[in-house]
Amino acid sequence: MNPESLFSLAGILAVLGWILLAVVPRWRWTMGIAAVALPMALAGLYLGLVLVNLFGTEGGFGSLEQVARLFEDRWLLLAGWVHYLAFDLFVGAWEVRDAQRLDIPHLAVLPCLALTFFLGPIGLLLYFLIRATLRATVTAEESSIEE
Repeated sequence: MNPESLFSLAGILAVLGWILLAVVPRWRWTMGIAAVALPMALAGLYLGLVLVNLFGTEGGFGSLEQVARLFEDRWLLLAGWVHYLAFDLFVGAWEVRDAQRLDIPHLAVLPCLALTFFLGPIGLLLYFLIRATLRATVTAEESSIEE
């Protein structure tokens, strides 16, 4: 299989997980698939790509120049992309689980999921901002004393 085919396959797997998180977050199989099975499948693909392609290549992780040289290899560039797909999906699943645990409305989480899918840390940052805002509101309401 060539890098383009694996790129497409990895993307399809990730998108499947994101659709489950966005559309059916409370379905009994969603977390098993989107939070465990798909990130682990992507992690396995990542492991295989790294084991087969990392050793003996130019580049490394000690400087930006070394990383640039490392990612000149299309297989390692693919590995880097799969790394993002796996971790971002895992983070998105955590956002959904955490929001459910804290009774944060799913509609408030949807923009976070979209941003986490496309821009990773920005989506996580938005989720934490929404979480802090809504939890502060709930905490203030819970602590009010009615007479």
